[in-house]
Amino acid sequence: MVNSTSDLATALRERLAIIRDEDSRRDPQKQMARLRTISEKIDNLTAALPKPINPQLAHFLERKSYDKALEFIEGDARANQA
Repeated sequence: MVNSTSDLATALRERLAIIRDEDSRRDPQKQMARLRTISEKIDNLTAALPKPINPQLAHFLERKSYDKALEFIEGDARANQA
């Protein structure tokens, strides 16, 4: 699950970078295309996560609360390192 979760976290960070990219906002069609692509990737990575998925993480992903999902994953990774 580490690689799957790590890949998902990377995709979630990429999504945030796209949203924050001011150059991308100048071309809304390009930004929307990039967001659609990363959203599909997030959906595919979510579907590939080993079952069972932590219920709280599953809730965040189902509701598309991607910021919360990333916080959860990063918090879980820190807890596992301690």
